[in-house]
Amino acid sequence: MTTRDVPAQIGDLPPIGRPANSALLGAGITTLAQVATHRRRDLLALHGVGPKAMRILDAALAEQGLAFAE
Repeated sequence: MTTRDVPAQIGDLPPIGRPANSALLGAGITTLAQVATHRRRDLLALHGVGPKAMRILDAALAEQGLAFAE
């Protein structure tokens, strides 16, 4: 699957870009609640997830009263 085949937005995840969406989909992550079960460094280790996507995810988690796992 190429990033062109990945939707621009998945579930309740904020728009973080197709490469990051592709990486999260590949890891089986489709919701903010699932993001919150992962450590920040583990998500950053996924190819396609960079600092910008992490800032967007962090803000979205905070809006929902969630945070990355420790």
